[in-house]
Amino acid sequence: MMLTVKELSDWLKIKPSTLYLWATQGKIPCRRIHSLIRFEQDAIQQWLEAFPELHLTPLPKLRKTSAAPDLDALIAAAKRESYTLPHGETKPISSLIEKEDVDGAI
Repeated sequence: MMLTVKELSDWLKIKPSTLYLWATQGKIPCRRIHSLIRFEQDAIQQWLEAFPELHLTPLPKLRKTSAAPDLDALIAAAKRESYTLPHGETKPISSLIEKEDVDGAI
């Protein structure tokens, strides 16, 4: 059975652009039918089986130490520091109506 780039990308969970690149570089078995690229399912299965199976060891779990600061407290402190008047925030400018009242204009 022949697979399209879309079908194979869905099956392998790989972007179609990656499959086009691999086909151009000869890294994946494919057939070119005029300007179309097709993949034989059996050839792809053999190609996949040629790769060694990777056995990953799980990463060790990180322990939270008492010396580590609380992330929420750090974020809150950063917000307080960033949103204070000395850092560039300005007081609200009075509206035109208030300005007229102060200037005495009618």
